[in-house]
Amino acid sequence: MTAYSLGIDTGGTYTDAVLMETTTGRVVAWSKERTTPHDLSIGVGRALAAMFRQEVKPEAVVRMAVSTTLATNAVVEDRGARVGLFVLGYVRHFKLPVVANIFLKGGHTITGEEDQPLDLEGLVDTLSGLAGEIDSYAVCGAMSIKNPAHELVAREAISLIDPKPVFCSHQVSSHPGMLERSATACLHAKLMPLMTDFLASIQRSMLAVGLSCPVTIILGNGRGAKLEQVVDRAAITMASGPAATARFGAAAVQGNALVVDVGGTTTDVCLIQDGAPQLNREGCVIGEWRTHVEAVDMYTSGTGGDSQVVCLRDGTIRLNKTRVQPLAMTANLPDPGKWMDEDFEVCLVLPVPGLDRTLLANDPVLEYLDQHGPTTPGRLARQTGVASIALEKKLERLAFLQQVVVAGFTPTDALHGLGILTLGDGRASRTAASILAHRAGLTAERFCRQVVTETEKAIEGILLTYLCRTIWAGDQATPFLDRRDNALFAMDFTLKLPLIGIGAAARCFLPGVAQRLGTTVSFPQYCEVGNAVGAALIGMDV
Repeated sequence: MTAYSLGIDTGGTYTDAVLMETTTGRVVAWSKERTTPHDLSIGVGRALAAMFRQEVKPEAVVRMAVSTTLATNAVVEDRGARVGLFVLGYVRHFKLPVVANIFLKGGHTITGEEDQPLDLEGLVDTLSGLAGEIDSYAVCGAMSIKNPAHELVAREAISLIDPKPVFCSHQVSSHPGMLERSATACLHAKLMPLMTDFLASIQRSMLAVGLSCPVTIILGNGRGAKLEQVVDRAAITMASGPAATARFGAAAVQGNALVVDVGGTTTDVCLIQDGAPQLNREGCVIGEWRTHVEAVDMYTSGTGGDSQVVCLRDGTIRLNKTRVQPLAMTANLPDPGKWMDEDFEVCLVLPVPGLDRTLLANDPVLEYLDQHGPTTPGRLARQTGVASIALEKKLERLAFLQQVVVAGFTPTDALHGLGILTLGDGRASRTAASILAHRAGLTAERFCRQVVTETEKAIEGILLTYLCRTIWAGDQATPFLDRRDNALFAMDFTLKLPLIGIGAAARCFLPGVAQRLGTTVSFPQYCEVGNAVGAALIGMDV
């Protein structure tokens, strides 16, 4: 009997699957399904079920490998668990994008001796005001890699007062840098609930289709791990999707190339040299986070087919890093002409059906949505009395908890407006494009083309930022790139590397990017599900 390997990739927008003959590497089936954030097992289950519509039976699958960009997306979009960070010792203060950064006395010397006693009283006093605002904690002590005693005491104290997950830096990093070690611990704390839910969804989906094969989770360094090894160290999956991207790209080129994965939520870039991806052993950088997580050398930025398009009052078109659900892909969407005209409202908040009645009764926003249906943020603020800034944070939280859906105009909608994509309901996209175009003083077609151009510019900037970081240390080139088009001069760049496109939106945007950068772009077979192919290949290498 022929043996098969399965590759699954779950992103913020799509979940992809490929079925591959283990001995030959031939792809015999593939599927692309919408990711279902409120219950990931639905999207994963649909993708898996599509693999067995022909003659292949589940029992013929001998292994399954899973990659995901969910962790990466959560970091880029600043979603995930609310984290409180305790830093122990004499260290220069720094700030990470978490709910609270608390610095207390404690820590050890480079030889492992206690530098100063742990301020346990200060920790206990701080916890009383934090408990209701925090989902998990991270603790990082000076030189805890030599002596973790203060981290362990702090963990026990936190657990006695507020029994939530606590992550100690010495368990997730053996490097001395306090900022990077703290960031790594924070990311584990931030991402654990997300990965726990995702891994549970994989198991439920496998049971539903009768799969019982071993499962490998793709890590950021291009290796694999078992499910149970990942839950408590969620950040090691942070570059899981890019690792699969790199593996697919390496299989498609013998020399040097830039592999570009244009997804719905992010654009991921990695460099292939001499047919192999490069590994950053010091730790990957994602957004504001510098970590000690070993990963392929890559760069991720929050620009994709589902980035929110904002038309300002002066007619300027801007892409936000915030991901919203495209209007064309939103079920039961009210006519944009009935809500998009008022007060420059550009997005709509939709309730998620089936929420617990007690939850609805205790939350004014959820209760209003349940009673009145889809509503703009402006109307929500007026009707519930929640101030606009507080409402923005609240909606982010509710979206993370899968209790609301936020829909808005995106580059995906612009492609529907131009007739390039027909995956969803293009009528909603065209109606919204006409409204936004009127505000900008453009025709609907011109407006949509300008959105596509802005998306290409954003992707171009991502590629140049990554390559400049490869040539120059740190962010030295950032001011240079930010000022390359100014009142006195403009600069154009020519790449010496070809591009390899991956992802659902790659064919729509990368030809224009390649033209802007004076290079070429190719789209290997199965590039639409390239990460799933890459995951399957890594799974067969393990």
